[in-house]
Amino acid sequence: RISWISDIVVVVSLENIETMKSIIEKYGHKRITVVEGGVTRHRSIFNGLKIFLNSKLSSCPLQKPEVVIIHDAVRPFVEEDILLKVVLAAKEHGAAGAIRPLVSTVVASSVDGSLDHSLERARYRASEMPQAFVFDIIYQAYNQCSDYDLDYGTECLHLALKYCKTNAKLIEGSPDLWKVTYKRDLYAAESIIKDNLSQQVCVTTDMKEDSMQLGFLLHETLKSQVKVSTSVYTRGKNDNCLQNILRQCYNFICINAKKSYFQEIQELVDIIENASISVLHPVVLISVYLTASENMSFSNGIEELAGIKEFAREVEKKNVLVYGLLI
Repeated sequence: RISWISDIVVVVSLENIETMKSIIEKYGHKRITVVEGGVTRHRSIFNGLKIFLNSKLSSCPLQKPEVVIIHDAVRPFVEEDILLKVVLAAKEHGAAGAIRPLVSTVVASSVDGSLDHSLERARYRASEMPQAFVFDIIYQAYNQCSDYDLDYGTECLHLALKYCKTNAKLIEGSPDLWKVTYKRDLYAAESIIKDNLSQQVCVTTDMKEDSMQLGFLLHETLKSQVKVSTSVYTRGKNDNCLQNILRQCYNFICINAKKSYFQEIQELVDIIENASISVLHPVVLISVYLTASENMSFSNGIEELAGIKEFAREVEKKNVLVYGLLI
């Protein structure tokens, strides 16, 4: 999503390269080059850096960057603001990295398994990712480091200090930079994703008075009782605004009192599909149809809902979850 990042190099093990390429193709990712990793963390990172200076390693040679960001796939919740902070700090200091406070005291044990000493927790921080470097500094550090560093080291900032005398600037990171390490962490990660996706609801109405009134009341109720951000748009008046919100929101409630409501739902699904917002995460679309009893019989209403049900089966394949509500 970040336009100022010119190239993305994904370093993976040999047996996973084809899987990674299929993921890139499936989701239409751009600017990505896949590189074979090494047997250790540092050897993998070094392989990723080499791609910028060795045109033989890539069918499409990449331009050497001024600054390179190194990040771990196991920290999936990195946001643009922390990336920007470490990049700007790296441009000024040569290297920069995210840190977090320690949540446990670190102790050292003796040979017999007894407590040797403990560290004063207030003086230390946990080194996290992302980290950013002036490219020439980190590449020079990897070129000079020993096999022991490549095989047993884990800290890139330390290599920049050890071999290039570059003191990294440390940037306070957010709590979301924790690592997905164990199986249980996958459930926590899924919960964070769902929580983030459910924080914003877009309510759209047609220009009928009943629809607009219900949309406003729903907005006020959600705002006062649930921790979500809601926006109300009247279709036909704010089409440009709606186009913008479509790129940021994954939850829609569409209120209609017109007979053409089903067509409008189809048009909205087309817009969602064209905007590619359902590629990475499911979109929830609740269609609320208001009908006066003299205009539609109960049986006709059930027929309309059956049509929505059939439509929902089709668009579910596109990662759009449609629900119909007849009032």
